[in-house]
Amino acid sequence: MRLRQTLVALVAGLLLGGASPPPPDPNQEWDRIANIKDAAARLAVLQRRRGASSAYEFIDACYRTHMLSEEYTKALEACIAQDYMETQVLALVYSRVPPDTLRRRGAPSPRLLADAMGQRITAAFANYKLPVSYVEDFKKLVDQHGFPLFYNRLFPGARMPPRGKPSPPEAKQNQE
Repeated sequence: MRLRQTLVALVAGLLLGGASPPPPDPNQEWDRIANIKDAAARLAVLQRRRGASSAYEFIDACYRTHMLSEEYTKALEACIAQDYMETQVLALVYSRVPPDTLRRRGAPSPRLLADAMGQRITAAFANYKLPVSYVEDFKKLVDQHGFPLFYNRLFPGARMPPRGKPSPPEAKQNQE
């Protein structure tokens, strides 16, 4: 999926640009799967009650608060996971809306959503000099444990969209 490719490419480019010693492994300080699942559950409640705009406002405030820390934290990891999940869902929804309709409503394209999310996440991971292997593992954990929980709570009874497969032609067209 375009979001995953954008995330990995941006993070890899930023992190490989300068060599520095690897940071301490934050994985040893908290249960990452539990943290991601908790972030997914909380985000689903927020989005169902207040909508996507409120979810993005919360995520923005989360980044602003937790990026002040000198160390990578459990709370910041939750922010990043929520950003990744929210953007995936919104890009999925927007990919089904004709581009002209998105423009008329002042809504971003799925590609723009993915690129903006990629920049936010890249900046967060790069700020703490987390290795690409950590970022890739994080993405896998969110894809396996966070996104399904978020999606199922947000859209009860809906079938999970195919993941990691090429988009249908109309979805590709709407990404521009």
